[in-house]
Amino acid sequence: MNQFLPVCREDMEARGIEQLDFIIVTGDAYVDHPSFGTAIISRVVEAEGYTIGVISQPDWRSDRDFTRLGRPKYGFFVNSGNIDSMVAHYTVAKRRRSQDAYTPGGVMGRRPDRAVIVYCQKLREIYGDIPLIIGGLEASLRRFAHYDYWDDTVRPSILVDSGADLLSYGMGELQTMEIVNRLAKGEDIHTLRDIRGTCYLCAPAETPYGGAQCPDFAQVSSDKIAYCKATKIQMDQQDEIYGKIILQRHGNQMLVQNPPMRVLTTEELDRVYALPYARAWHPMYDAAGGVPGIEEVEFSIAHNRGCFGNCNFCSIAFHQGRKIAVRSEESVLAEAKLLTTLPNFKGYIHDVGGPTANFRRPSCKKQLTQGLCKGKKCLAPTPCPALETDHREYLEMLRKIRAIPGVKRVFIRSGIRYDYMMNDPDDTFFNELVEYHVSGQLKVAPEHCASDVLDAMGKPHIEVYKAFAEKFYRITKRLGKKQFLVPYLMSSHPGSTLKDAIELALFLKENHIHPEQVQDFYPTPGTVSTCMFHTGLDPYTLKPVFVPKTSEEKAMQRALLQYFMPKNRDLVLKALRKAGRYDLIGTGPSCLVAPPAGEGQARGQKGPKTASRNGNRANPRQKAGPGPKGKHPGKNKRRP
Repeated sequence: MNQFLPVCREDMEARGIEQLDFIIVTGDAYVDHPSFGTAIISRVVEAEGYTIGVISQPDWRSDRDFTRLGRPKYGFFVNSGNIDSMVAHYTVAKRRRSQDAYTPGGVMGRRPDRAVIVYCQKLREIYGDIPLIIGGLEASLRRFAHYDYWDDTVRPSILVDSGADLLSYGMGELQTMEIVNRLAKGEDIHTLRDIRGTCYLCAPAETPYGGAQCPDFAQVSSDKIAYCKATKIQMDQQDEIYGKIILQRHGNQMLVQNPPMRVLTTEELDRVYALPYARAWHPMYDAAGGVPGIEEVEFSIAHNRGCFGNCNFCSIAFHQGRKIAVRSEESVLAEAKLLTTLPNFKGYIHDVGGPTANFRRPSCKKQLTQGLCKGKKCLAPTPCPALETDHREYLEMLRKIRAIPGVKRVFIRSGIRYDYMMNDPDDTFFNELVEYHVSGQLKVAPEHCASDVLDAMGKPHIEVYKAFAEKFYRITKRLGKKQFLVPYLMSSHPGSTLKDAIELALFLKENHIHPEQVQDFYPTPGTVSTCMFHTGLDPYTLKPVFVPKTSEEKAMQRALLQYFMPKNRDLVLKALRKAGRYDLIGTGPSCLVAPPAGEGQARGQKGPKTASRNGNRANPRQKAGPGPKGKHPGKNKRRP
């Protein structure tokens, strides 16, 4: 096993290190695996020739943990961990979670709320004017003034609240290499203002020319139209080819975001994944039973980054970007062979994917020279005519992984874009996916069935999913397999009315889909949908968008997606009565829920037996669900 980076003075002494060049402070437990951002950034710094140590989950109520490695020569890197600390701590209902997958033993409470801010303030208190560079998802998505769901207010850029000197947004490797090399050469952290993929604060008089000016913090805090305009500017300029500097004034300071850093080339990405990761949690966590978060990724391979799908509720485009970066086939095969040598490997590679598993090429040739189209989507509501759909390279790579000695099965469990698959005239990948790469269940994300809601989500209409499901089950049947689709579904997304939620419930009933878990829309920073949630407006058209915000409304929409569960019966009855859908209360085949004992269906209030927006029953042979009537595993492991 490769050696872990120093976590204590004894580790430093064993390596003959008197003072580390850099230290990284993180809200996660220390897991040296390339699925963890801390591991990647620390190994990248080490590969540049510098010493670096890791302070994981320090106790922010004292100085002890922050000083255990001493003062670094050049500065600190700070992140909250793999996810935003508020999402790690709270459900969409703002209730405290009981477990933290990125903490030893899954114990909750080992990091503070708003971890980046708390850690930076503590480091400033202890070390004064030492360079502080923040990054990771929490910093990246909060780099501008942003709506904060937990405070229900607009907060300033995290640079303002944290007091950090520099913010690295996106995946971070290239800007990190430039930062460490320039600091080591003696440059002052406050002069590092020309690095792509970074943000900094300066006096308004020092603002660079030629930037796209957002409405300032005071404006977006009080004016929802101004907030929408700022969101549109921020989203539209996240392209490495045409993206401009973005400016947003915060009182007597100017926030400056430099244009995005270019994505890594295949050769650069290969080098990142070839770094000497220990591929395990640090042994100091053995007594606690390890870190649960590694279980999903320990025997998985990430072959790409970025996503041109660009759903409105997803932050990937704002963080990783829409341009696809891929590892070479040789790099992926080398990692697959490495997995077969690990002690706990049982012959199963759990995933070969990424943000979207089946993206391995640009969406079109134009983006290579002109960037991705501003304000448009490659796949929704229908595929762009210029979209080039080709699974051949991905398929060939999967075939070679399957042939590696010691590999029994290769599964695909990260997101498959089924609309991209349906746009491919060649069915070879579809057939081999169903035959070789489904572990009994294939997770896909239709999210909803109502066209207006799907438009607000930036998703394709449900007809695409129906066609995909029909094809999936036809191939499954031909192969003599028993496999199911597990659809991800979302309730209470902006644009979703009670009527839309009822339409989705009817769609699920028609297609015999019984989801065990559903996800309420979670308004996290850095998405178009969160802007809609906060403002009630579409930031691209400024047209009003209905937003279900009350706890009652959201509870009813969520219950309708699981209308078949006895615990949801009262809420479903309440929702149907509120919507005037008494025709769906009864014991008939088209009803969603039986009336209370002793209460029949109200006379004179029968509505049409409607199962779709146009009032017509769907063709019963057009099954979007699993096929076998009334049965569906429906497991959804997304964080609620």
